Amino acid sequence: MFSKNRSRKAVRFRRKSEINVTPLIDVLLVLLVIFMVISPQAQTGFKTQVPVPAPPGPEQKREEAIVLSLRGDGTIRINQELLELSGVMPRLQEIFRTRGDRTIFVQADSDLLFNDVATLIDIAKGAGAEHVGLLTEQLSAR
Repeated sequence: MFSKNRSRKAVRFRRKSEINVTPLIDVLLVLLVIFMVISPQAQTGFKTQVPVPAPPGPEQKREEAIVLSLRGDGTIRINQELLELSGVMPRLQEIFRTRGDRTIFVQADSDLLFNDVATLIDIAKGAGAEHVGLLTEQLSAR
């Protein structure tokens, strides 16, 4: 009889090892509502204004891009014109006087130090360049 009584107490005080799913479902529903409210607002994006280009007229000619190139042997060229380092700034200033676009592209050999390229960029900025782009060799697809 003692063993029967003991087994009843053990059964009466045994804990349930089940997970209560109700709070989990409540949290999931709240998160679902939050994402449903936020998602339409996240898809609006940014408002930008793109300038409308002027229609090309007969007097409007396309300006050639200015490419400032530095070779490994120390030669400097603006497009195809060979220059010394001291003549780069005056020539760029002369070019920028007649142009509306003050963008310049710098192309350098890969074996040069970046300090040499940075010097050319500084000269271009000092001459009035507003935007400087770096040109690289096109990589071949493997």
